[in-house]
Order: sequence, then structure tokens, then C-alpha cells
Amino acid sequence: MRAWIVREPGPVDGGPPVEAGRRQGPLELVERPAPVPGPRELRVRVSVCGVCRTDLHVAEGDLPVHRPQLVPGHEVVGVVDALGEGATRFSVGERVGIAWLRWTCGECRFCLRGDENLCVAPRFTGWDDDGGYAEFAVVDERYAYRIPDVFDDEHAAPLLCAGIIGYRALRRSELPPGGQLGIYGFGGSAHLAAQVAVFEGATVHVRTRSEPARGLARELGAASVGDSADPVPEPLDAAVVFAPAGSLVPVALRALDRGGTVSLAGIHMSDIPSFPYLDLFEERQVRSVTANTRRDGEEFLDLAARIPIRVTTTPFAFEAADDALRALAHDQVEGAAVLRVG
Repeated sequence: MRAWIVREPGPVDGGPPVEAGRRQGPLELVERPAPVPGPRELRVRVSVCGVCRTDLHVAEGDLPVHRPQLVPGHEVVGVVDALGEGATRFSVGERVGIAWLRWTCGECRFCLRGDENLCVAPRFTGWDDDGGYAEFAVVDERYAYRIPDVFDDEHAAPLLCAGIIGYRALRRSELPPGGQLGIYGFGGSAHLAAQVAVFEGATVHVRTRSEPARGLARELGAASVGDSADPVPEPLDAAVVFAPAGSLVPVALRALDRGGTVSLAGIHMSDIPSFPYLDLFEERQVRSVTANTRRDGEEFLDLAARIPIRVTTTPFAFEAADDALRALAHDQVEGAAVLRVG
């Protein structure tokens, strides 16, 4: 099978030009044997794989790979191609999705209390184990998702991380019914979470440095849009920072009303600068988001189908995975980037 691997983590813009003016980045397209599913695993013939900002952090080394020559990608949609011993949850030919969280121990105190996203020994797709920048991928059947019929493959892929993590970040913000929500950064995850908030009756204010993203926010029902640091027209009950920029955390805090919460959606973020205690006073709070539970995923996919969420994608050919990461790094993607693999 063909697969992209993280040859050597480094800048996606690469070094000196090589063949036909292209620059050698951290990814390399190689031939590999197709994986064999183990006990209770599915092998999936990959149709598409979303390109997530976490993939960019893995490729560039912000999140060091957990093993060499890893295949990135954790928004995988495809068809079950083979079943491992004891796998009975899905049938060959059934469409499934593979997400970021791919295994938890089930025994630690966090798993036992229902917080498997905080498991002490988790495994993640495209970080611990090979992901979807390949023609085939495997996954434990317990961590695969059924894809709602209302979404085709390309528009389903971003739901599996951008959507699920954005949903958890929104819930972590404790946005009250009919409340005022600020969204900072408006890429693949934010444009999905915003639609959930609007559907549930919130007033949404979007702040992003990307002009195309501001246009998309208007189309999706944002009450106001502006540049990243622009003030919002009313005090916020909650805010979600999707951009990996720690400098936006004090900005979001200052926009909160009393008792408001800033939720940080990213797995990686630049350092948060110091800010006066007064910005946090009056029971404002900052909360991080760590992965997701399978319950989050099931709830979100059900809600996404009922709304139904409009997924905006920028497709790339499978052979252009490195170009997709560069476009993401330079904010040249509208909505979510998706590799067409199959």
C-alpha cells in the first residue's frame, strides 16, 4: 500500500528545493505492506482522511512522534475490508470512521469513573499508531464509529476530530442556554462547533485573522466577526480558543462577563503570557480540553446529523499531503482540509 510517513519531524516548508522545485518537508510517500488486523480489530480501506492541525504539530515536532516513521492522520473514513479474530461489531463492507482516541486501559481511576479521555495509558491514532494518510488502516472495533448516512465520506472526515473535539470544547465552556459565545480562531473545528452553538440558541461572536474564515463565519450565522484581538460587542458568557495562540487567552478572558469560562480546544498551544489577576477575578476560569470520550463522539455525530451540520472542506489529492499541511500552516484552508485517498 502507499502511505505517507513522518520521515523526520521538521518545518513543513522544508529545506532547499528538490526535484521540480518542490521542497523536502517532514513527510515522505512510501510503499508498505498493508496492515493485518489483530484480535478485535478492523482493517479499513481508507477513502478519505482529514488533515488536522494536530497532524501539523506531529509532522513539525511540536508533538514528538511516539515511534519512528509514523503514518499520521486521525480523521479516517473508509470501508471495513477485513476482520481480526473475534471482531463482530461491524461487517465487511460497512462504512466506519477512525478518530484520535484509539485505545484506553479501562482500568485506571479515570477510565473507571467515565473519564477515559484522561486515561493514564491511552493510545492515539497518528501519534502512537499508524493513521489514515495511507490506503489501509486498522483500529480496535470498540473505538470505531458508524458514520451518519447524511454525510458523504469527504464531509464526514472532519467530524471525527475537528467535530468531536470542538463539541467537547464547547461543552467544557459551560455556555448557558441562549448565552453569548466568543470563538477565537475559525478553522476546521471552530466552524463545526459554531453551528452546534447557533443551533442550540447561542449568540456567536467570531474573532479570526483570516478574512475568508470571517466570511464563512457570517454565512454560518455569527452575530459579529472581527480580527483576532478585536473587542466583542457584548460581554461573553463563554469563549472557546481554537487558535493555537496563547496570546489569545488573556484577550478572551477580558471579554468574559462575571462567572464566564474560557475553554482551550487545542492539544498544543504557544505559551500564555502573564495577565493581571483582575482579568480572572469574579469567578472567571480557564479550562483545557484533553482528547475526548467515545460518549462525546457518539453524542456529537448524532447531533451533527440532526442539525445537519454543514461541513466546509478543502480537498487535496492523496499525493499532495505535504501541500495540505503547508496550506494549513499558512491559513490557506477554508473549513477543513481533506485528503482523497481511495
